[in-house]
Amino acid sequence: MRLIRVGVDLATNVFQLHGVDRSEKTAWRRKLVRGDWIEELLESLEPGCEIRMEACSGAHYRATKLQAQEYTVKLIAPQFVKSYVKINKNDANDAEAICEEMSRPSMRVVAIKTDEQQDIQAAHRVRSGLMDQRKAKANQLRGLASEYGLVASKELLHLRSAIPRWLEDQENGLTERFRRLLHGLWGDLKTLDERIEELDREIEQIARQDPVAIRLQQVRGIGPLTAMALLATIGDASQFASGREMTVLFGLKPKQNSSEGKERLLGISKRCDAYLRSLLVHGARAVIRTAQAKTDRLSMWVIRIATTRHPNIAAVALANKTARIAWAMLTKRTDYRSQAA
Repeated sequence: MRLIRVGVDLATNVFQLHGVDRSEKTAWRRKLVRGDWIEELLESLEPGCEIRMEACSGAHYRATKLQAQEYTVKLIAPQFVKSYVKINKNDANDAEAICEEMSRPSMRVVAIKTDEQQDIQAAHRVRSGLMDQRKAKANQLRGLASEYGLVASKELLHLRSAIPRWLEDQENGLTERFRRLLHGLWGDLKTLDERIEELDREIEQIARQDPVAIRLQQVRGIGPLTAMALLATIGDASQFASGREMTVLFGLKPKQNSSEGKERLLGISKRCDAYLRSLLVHGARAVIRTAQAKTDRLSMWVIRIATTRHPNIAAVALANKTARIAWAMLTKRTDYRSQAA
């Protein structure tokens, strides 16, 4: 039995496999538990067979193990599988849909990440989760304190300075019980701040030692956090045919509702990587704040947009351009050139 393609539907404990032969007919189906499926592949498939899986939890680890056995492994985004499911959704049909999708040469694939990329991305994901927890803790503090008539300004900086004053003021009407609760919440908030600062320092230290990250930081709007997030997510960006294609991953490309040759562009799609998109947009906002005093073409371009359109539109447009510049630098392995930008 000579299989040319195998689709694997990954799950927590039970994996479904679907293989086709040279005549594109179904020749192999298996339902295997987690501990046996790789051994079954090694016994049943010849080296060089193409294996495709969804880019879900554990996929990069399993893809690396299979690549070490001389198999061609590709990962696809889970949302692309749905359109190939012929009837009801189940594990067997999902594996068949993955195998069917493999026959389409135009289908985009997800680059398999190295261990270093996984480490850096894990640090960013932990940081993102801590930031969400900090925002939730700050909102909880504001809501509880407002019941006692204590209100702080919107920025987190003002809340940090207000809480010690509330705790020290003995005439603000706080009960001893709530004062103890407020002190505990204040400690939780400071702990989250310390953890986020610790991760920021670790990521910045890695960025100072990585030559590619150093080159990326030549671009205005890209700092250590954004540079390392880009490298962890897209690597060398070789999986994208153009910078415009890469902006789809960050949700910076406008949605379309075109018909009969009439193009109608809507707002940005906000799909896929919200964390990296937020880093790029915040970096663009920082560039816009300092662009008024500069006379280079990029600054004049973004200021012209900011004065004629909403500032948010200018920030997203600059974030889109920044992502395309990063793609060009990564794929061509060049330094930043302001004239080309």
